[in-house]
Amino acid sequence: MPPEFASDPLPLLQDLIRIDTTNPPGREGEVVAYLRRLLADSGAELTVLGPDPLRTNLVARFPGRGEAPPLLLHAHSDVVPVDGQEWDHPPFEARIVDDHVWGRGAIDMKGGLAMMLAALSRLAATGERPSGDVLLAVVADEEAGSAVGARYLVDRHPGLFDGVRYAIGEEGGAGVDLAGQRFHPIVVAEKRACWLRVTLRGPGGHGSRLTPPDTPMARLGKLLTTLSGTRMPRHQTQAADRMLAALAAALPEPMAAGVARYRADQAGDPRPEGLPLSEALRLDSVLRHTANPTIVRTTEKINVVPSEITVDLDGRVLPGGFTVEDFTGELRGLIGHDAEFELLLEGSMVRPELIAEPEFGGFYDTMAEILTKADAGATPLPMVSPASTDARLFAQLGIRCYGWLPLRLPAGVDYRGMLHTANERVPVEALEFGTTCLRDLLRSYR
Repeated sequence: MPPEFASDPLPLLQDLIRIDTTNPPGREGEVVAYLRRLLADSGAELTVLGPDPLRTNLVARFPGRGEAPPLLLHAHSDVVPVDGQEWDHPPFEARIVDDHVWGRGAIDMKGGLAMMLAALSRLAATGERPSGDVLLAVVADEEAGSAVGARYLVDRHPGLFDGVRYAIGEEGGAGVDLAGQRFHPIVVAEKRACWLRVTLRGPGGHGSRLTPPDTPMARLGKLLTTLSGTRMPRHQTQAADRMLAALAAALPEPMAAGVARYRADQAGDPRPEGLPLSEALRLDSVLRHTANPTIVRTTEKINVVPSEITVDLDGRVLPGGFTVEDFTGELRGLIGHDAEFELLLEGSMVRPELIAEPEFGGFYDTMAEILTKADAGATPLPMVSPASTDARLFAQLGIRCYGWLPLRLPAGVDYRGMLHTANERVPVEALEFGTTCLRDLLRSYR
């Protein structure tokens, strides 16, 4: 392996942002071509796979010392669109402004990919190898269902991942800052998507006349009001309970007491007290299934009272073996049993034991120790993610998956809130912090 192929995450991230992989259409093959050139003389075994030549996946295997099982690092190369967003700086130019890299994918997740590559390069530059072989899987299509990305690899080429016990991926990067206490998330479980279409039918008519009380439009108003104002039943999984316990132990009073009451009173199910609204909503979202109305479709004629309306719901189901039927049963209890449901997308149901009881042993402890040493005074936080990632697919191979892309971020800015929105950016120093942590993990994991 050459002494250095990409040891600085900053120019790597800039190059990656400038390759527009907006999905749709994706064109992730351009990132794969870039990485093949970059890694051509790295000593890694490169495998390019995919059902579409324009939307390929790269699996690069870097040889290790043989002291640990193979480790999977997975990163998606596609990004979400910027249509309709007002950016202060162009989203695909990767400008450095105020010591931040601006651009689509800066955090989600080309920044993470750049840190992974730089960490591997730094080991190589010192003549070191990681504890075990490292598989870097750069996959397509994560932002639109993973059909030609991780799902394709898991279904068609599972042998590539033989022997892998642990995996590192996204969703553990953007940190949490509460009452001056910095937390570094380590995602140990995540919800899965359950997208539904609800059809409301009833009497329609001419827009000039009074209507009966049971029109689809009237029912739509009730449905939106109910889903916007009602929390679904609480289910406190082991992973969520541990997350709340860690928060309560680290926070100052009176915030700690509020989180402790919220954790303990499962029957009363109070709302989180004393937390900023964004964090309170995030915590509440990982204790229950959620369903947010996102798209409403009906006639475009202003003088027609519609006899049919459809509402698309972004549903998210808790980990721990909950089924679509569990979710829709609770949903029908809220909005009524006469609504027609159509399942649009169901996230993969991984083996329940891998998510219901996350592993908090040696590998988790190594990640937590690295964070504690790298950022004295900060607290590692086991986290349940309200979103879903490609971890749900790689877990089907029996791999223990964690979201762990450490970023030390300045307080006062909601970097997590920038995902999928305008002005996504990441501090240059945070990239350096994450690269160092990843390098230390590759060097020491078992």
